[in-house]
Amino acid sequence: MTSSHPYSELTQERVMDATESLGYLCDARVFPLNSYENRVYQIGIEDEEPLIGKFYRPARWSREQIQEEHDFLLELQEDELPVVAPVVKNNQSLFFDDPFYFALFPRRGGQAPELANDNDLELIGRWLGRLHQTGSRQDFSHRPAIRGTEDLSLAKEQVLCSGLMPEDYRPNYEALADNLIAWVEKTYVPQNIRSLRIHGDLHTGNLLLRDEVLYMVDFDDCVQGPAMQDIWMLLSGNEQEQRQQLLVIKEGYEMFRPFPQQELGLIEALRTIRVMKYAAWLCSRWNDPAFPQAFPWFTGHRFWSEHVNALQEQLAAIQEPPIELPIF
Repeated sequence: MTSSHPYSELTQERVMDATESLGYLCDARVFPLNSYENRVYQIGIEDEEPLIGKFYRPARWSREQIQEEHDFLLELQEDELPVVAPVVKNNQSLFFDDPFYFALFPRRGGQAPELANDNDLELIGRWLGRLHQTGSRQDFSHRPAIRGTEDLSLAKEQVLCSGLMPEDYRPNYEALADNLIAWVEKTYVPQNIRSLRIHGDLHTGNLLLRDEVLYMVDFDDCVQGPAMQDIWMLLSGNEQEQRQQLLVIKEGYEMFRPFPQQELGLIEALRTIRVMKYAAWLCSRWNDPAFPQAFPWFTGHRFWSEHVNALQEQLAAIQEPPIELPIF
């Protein structure tokens, strides 16, 4: 049976046709890269370095929202930050091949940095300080913002309405979600938070280290939010280890702007939002044939048992005092 999902129409020939419509000559080497939300390909170009083609998921972002992502990347590139900005052709970076918006990017290779290495962590802190310095110049007009309890309520609704959670987990999930929403309401108050343009999804998979240059990649989830969102996902281990990691990040960060120490109390609220939105994201994408193939365990009892346990751990963690750093 042929899939009715729009991505079923995105053949290798169509990827090449879209690329060649911008004046390139493809050499027929088109390799899909690891991406689920969008479709991303390495595209061979005659007598030139390969390009990376990104075909955005239809109906996820508006043209204006994607353009703001591109404009932010180009602004960061202008400020000499190590990001991978889109290729600009005829003063445009975003193109359309119905129903797909798409963009081309230069290829960058590298490996994930060693977060246990203080030199790498301090370097990340420096780049984050510069990224947030640029991000603080103005606000996004079209990109979403981290909204706290609104994000959690939507995630809860998406999970419960999907029919993908086994019924025997539903009562515990609902009770935990409601409790977490109540706690996040106390700790994450949007009107009291200094928000700025941030990466939004800065895990190690979106950091590439090559020849002592650390690239920050994949700004697909860039949002308006607190600076701490780009910091907490770099942390691991027990509280003492995380405190030491924060001190190293802070050392690099404060070369360019004050470290947002007042936002340490947001970490568990932000972690809760990420945990709940992950399950909701999988629920909302289950009609894409790539998702059941890539995440076959999602509808099984093991995943939902582990997810409920993670929410229980978050409920305990969010009630603990936040990490404190010494004030020098």
